Amino acid sequence: MITWMIVRPAQEHPPNFAVPVLQSTKLATTTSQKVLNMPEMTGAEALRRSLEAEGVDTVFALPGVQIMSAFDALHDSQSIRLVSTRHEQTTAYMADGYARVARKPGVALVVPGPGALNASAAIGTAYASSSPVLLISGQIHSGSLGKGEGQLHEVEEQLDIFKPIVKWNTRVSSVAGIPGAIHEAFKQMTTGRPRPVEVEIPPDILAATGDVELLEAERYPVKQPNDDLIARAAEALAGAARPAIVIGGGTLRAEAGPEVAAIAEMLGAPIVGTQQAKGVVPASHPQYVGVHYAQVGVSGELLGDSDVILVAGTRFMVPGFEAKDGQTIIKIDVDQRELDKDHGTTVAINADARAGLGAIGAALRARGVEDARGRKSERAAEYRTKLKKFMDDEAPEQMAWVNAVRAATDDDAVVISGMTNIGYWSHLAYGVEEGGEFITSGYFGNLGFSFPTALGAKIAAGDRAVVALCGDGGFMYAPQELATAKQHGINLVVVVFDNGAFGASRWDQEHRYGNREIGTEFFNPDWDTLAAAFGIRSQGVDTPDALETALREAVALEEPSLIHVTLPVMAPPFQLV
Repeated sequence: MITWMIVRPAQEHPPNFAVPVLQSTKLATTTSQKVLNMPEMTGAEALRRSLEAEGVDTVFALPGVQIMSAFDALHDSQSIRLVSTRHEQTTAYMADGYARVARKPGVALVVPGPGALNASAAIGTAYASSSPVLLISGQIHSGSLGKGEGQLHEVEEQLDIFKPIVKWNTRVSSVAGIPGAIHEAFKQMTTGRPRPVEVEIPPDILAATGDVELLEAERYPVKQPNDDLIARAAEALAGAARPAIVIGGGTLRAEAGPEVAAIAEMLGAPIVGTQQAKGVVPASHPQYVGVHYAQVGVSGELLGDSDVILVAGTRFMVPGFEAKDGQTIIKIDVDQRELDKDHGTTVAINADARAGLGAIGAALRARGVEDARGRKSERAAEYRTKLKKFMDDEAPEQMAWVNAVRAATDDDAVVISGMTNIGYWSHLAYGVEEGGEFITSGYFGNLGFSFPTALGAKIAAGDRAVVALCGDGGFMYAPQELATAKQHGINLVVVVFDNGAFGASRWDQEHRYGNREIGTEFFNPDWDTLAAAFGIRSQGVDTPDALETALREAVALEEPSLIHVTLPVMAPPFQLV
């Protein structure tokens, strides 16, 4: 008999990246240790029990020889659902979509070499979008590491390949080291700026047995702001004549919407968001102006006309704007590296977005700003009207399609926007209200993202509608995952916009290269036949009204659906400028 222990951490703190209703692990409140006599434990069992201890309820995986011990251990789990996919890239995309909706880390499990490399595009997307994804990748046998023997799936220095696209990674060299590695992975993902991590475990370590100390999950304190910096920020905002607020994905992850709205209402400040921040405050909020995206919109003009700008949870890369003499820029970011970048910042506050904004709001109220300023929305309304006019004048066809999607979805729907024309325009025009979610690939901007990511999002979303907006080019990166949707009962709706081309690139050739088309048009399958081959319901439409009707019907069904939309090549927003 081998003795193993559960070690309970000493402290419990508010979560930095969690929604209490979805938190399935009861966290420790005592420093006492519970020692149980148990049979000898394999590395694979230690992995499973460590994931269970961290509250993992779903693992997205594709099997292979080096990780079969882990699959065997997961067979015995009473709390973890294994979702198998048809491509390793999809495992990590699904983990990303799951993480963003569930507000807790997603987990993917793949073989080394080609499996891990297949997953790397999705891990890069999670890195660009600050999404907490744990990639557990297999390895070759420990005895062959570093010898270049050409073992199955061998890639020398696989850890180094992932270093540019993960926050942290490690290779486990013993059974006893597995719980500590998984525990540290979750600490890295749930403290500071959440980003993906990678843990590699050789097959002989998964199969071996040994003494194990299992660690329960911890909650970690969020980064609190410096009081002096908060006082400086509040003083500048209180004296502002034309303040503005810019919010990014960091405010969404920190669930800082109420704090953003409170400051905006006190100051009468317009709110501009990035595509990653849609839904932080409702699109209908009177202070919300819209999204700055791809050099389109009014953010450059608005910020140029602002004397004090409060920036929270974003890299603050606003096209058309450069800080001017006399402007005060206040930045709040949990990532010190972002604060170190020179954007003309006057006050740089290293803190969790919600903590920093809450402290500024409290400091403003202490100054009596709430009574002095009241609620003003005239300036925000002016810029909101300008943005809507621009979109209606420059892209009426695109607006009709986006409006059809919005009209057919409830406020709590989850929309995943792919790299396709209507997806691009939805960044600007799809209004996200309270309870809704809008997911993009961020600055990574990769084709093939939306459909597999939506599969994971739907598992986390439960009864809420999940809609993937795909181009015909991007969808064909992973059409085989229709089988995953059918097999696992993932009842999302996939909308495929079919213009028979890589549309943005085709438009580029038409307008910048004298219509010298090469390599941007392609042959598509018959969508209904393709869907039927996987037992998936499908329907074709060719007008915005028909799309609205079809989408309303599809989201009400308890089965996965595909809607294919015929439309021409149209201008994306970034090629109108």
